[in-house]
Amino acid sequence: MRRSTSVILAGLVAAGTFLIPAAPASAAPVNLAPSASPSASSTSPWESVAAINDGIDPPSSNDTVNRRWGTWPDTGEQWALLTWSQAQTLTSAQVYFFDDNGGVRVPASWKLQRWTGSAYADIPGTYATATDTYNTVTFAPVSTTRLRVLMQSGQGSVGLLEVKAIGEGAPQTGGWNPPSNLVTPLNEVWQHVESTYPNLYGFRNYGWDQVMANRGSISYCVRWDSGATVTAAQRDQIHAQLARQFKKWMDVMAGHNGWPYSTVPVKVVGWAVRDRAQLQWSDNSVDVYVNDIRENAPQCAEPCGRFFNQSGNYPNCPGGASHHYDMSLWLTSGFGGGAGGDWGQRIGSEYFMSNLNADNVHILLHEMGHSFGLDDFYDWTPTGVGGFLMKAGSATRITEFDAWMFRDWWRHLRSRYGV
Repeated sequence: MRRSTSVILAGLVAAGTFLIPAAPASAAPVNLAPSASPSASSTSPWESVAAINDGIDPPSSNDTVNRRWGTWPDTGEQWALLTWSQAQTLTSAQVYFFDDNGGVRVPASWKLQRWTGSAYADIPGTYATATDTYNTVTFAPVSTTRLRVLMQSGQGSVGLLEVKAIGEGAPQTGGWNPPSNLVTPLNEVWQHVESTYPNLYGFRNYGWDQVMANRGSISYCVRWDSGATVTAAQRDQIHAQLARQFKKWMDVMAGHNGWPYSTVPVKVVGWAVRDRAQLQWSDNSVDVYVNDIRENAPQCAEPCGRFFNQSGNYPNCPGGASHHYDMSLWLTSGFGGGAGGDWGQRIGSEYFMSNLNADNVHILLHEMGHSFGLDDFYDWTPTGVGGFLMKAGSATRITEFDAWMFRDWWRHLRSRYGV
């Protein structure tokens, strides 16, 4: 994908399960679900099993904005599964049921199961089926690589909106331990980065800096560079999809090598537009900036943007620092490809709007990688690796190699945060 001039400037920029003693009282409970891989017995073609651990708290059991997992029209015994690469210590789980009062209803009964290394074993507990809330099950600490929610359908098919697997401390995924076949290409990449960007360690506005400055969150403003109108429902869908795509990169880090956050919420705090009438809502849920033009496109207020105020202070931002934005999602009509950097990401508005329910918006994911420092690979490929997201056109999702390149940036920058 194309990278703009500001991007170049920014680039200077074992399967066993067993009961174990409880962790010390000082250990903080953490949701370990985001670091797991989700799977299911059945999924409706228009739903997504990725919903069950995407870190989004549902507004109700009939959530019509965020992704959902459901099995309609399949009924009977159904399950959703969280799988970790290494054993995690769990002490409770929270399950939020999908119930649309139609084809998908809360189950007649359900239970949690842990993987013993050869079979699934029931976890004793109290299993409620309340709607519009999390149903919590507590149990004696267990260590397992898999947690399964097993359901028996009742009045309809079954579904889930979110599963939280609560344990003590960070997910046990270790420190810097890449697969042996990736050690050489990762070293090649980092040597290339260091030799290409002399101000690599002095630059202080990578996505890493932004997340850490906010203590575990990120804020966006949408630059709507299009003549099309936007409804309130579309506004919320754009926010939800942006959050899902950003989460894919953050899930790479959950529990890894001292990364301090299990989830990184994405907030959209503003919209920039040429004509206020294009935005078909009247609520004040986001700031709206009208006809403030920069680069021949609507611009969110510069006094509120981190790109323009890299000290992290926003003395002239209307509404104060809480209204600041770290990055822009710049959606441009007719724009092909993408651009990304510390300022945010730019992609085609038609492309993004046609992918509001897609699992992977690969151009956006690629450009987000640039915001965290990942490079392009136009003229070379590291030894022994094939297609991967940051080599534009060769993959449509974050691959194992992309994930380890991402983690390598954290390995080299984490000391600046005292972590």
